[in-house]
Amino acid sequence: MGKQKRSENTYQKIQTVFKRDEKNVIMPYGELTQPEFDFLRSLPWRCEEKIDGTNIRIEVTSQEVWDDPMEPSVLEGAQFEVAYKGKTDNANIHPNLLKHLQDTYPTDKVLAALGLKEFIPVEEWADHKWQTIDDIPQRYTIYGEGYGAKIQKSGGNYLSQSNGFIVFDVKVDDLYLLCSARDEIAAKLGAPVVPFIGMMTLDEAIRYVREGFKSRIAENPDFMAEGLVIRNELGLKTRRGERIITKLKTCDFQKYRQVYGTDGPVEQRVNSHISE
Repeated sequence: MGKQKRSENTYQKIQTVFKRDEKNVIMPYGELTQPEFDFLRSLPWRCEEKIDGTNIRIEVTSQEVWDDPMEPSVLEGAQFEVAYKGKTDNANIHPNLLKHLQDTYPTDKVLAALGLKEFIPVEEWADHKWQTIDDIPQRYTIYGEGYGAKIQKSGGNYLSQSNGFIVFDVKVDDLYLLCSARDEIAAKLGAPVVPFIGMMTLDEAIRYVREGFKSRIAENPDFMAEGLVIRNELGLKTRRGERIITKLKTCDFQKYRQVYGTDGPVEQRVNSHISE
């Protein structure tokens, strides 16, 4: 397999809450990985189940349509195309999962969920509050997790005989939509959304994942959830312009117990070469 090409539209890297030590073990009693996490620590965060699957993008791109491509003089409208992609532009999507995406979320259904169609003439632009070509988003992205049989080692716990796609974010150009808008689009698409676990402070979320909890979507009733993805409701950003979002993984707490034989604090030294 060739080197994976990271797209400019690849889903942002989610920084974990904790730093890691020289044994690559989380440091749950040390400094957090970002100062913003500590600053917002006591406020309520939106916590959703983290699904163990493969990152999928349903991308919709727009292109202007002219009367004559060779000698354009009259702008006729805008055309929209749908593509199914993995985490990177050249990532291979499992054939069964790709078929599920194409069959369950075909082009017309994806466009309708976003209030679009394959071709929108200039005469209809006002209905979308577009005045010029510059008002039309260049790209819409529905981010989700592909999961189920033969997707990751645990995939069969979610769906033993099939594959699924579950939405966790929607972005228009570079703007991530609020969860309410994301949920509305997913409902129109007929796609599930990652389970909402609750509003918790960061310390409440840490305790929740440390104790472990059952997945809300798995066929296997005893399957433990991978963890939580934690975000603020308003889409706040860091001073560097990165969206504030983080994660907690059940396996990290399990590894801490295995290595140190306790859930309590132990002496650890930061590994400056590891980042998540």
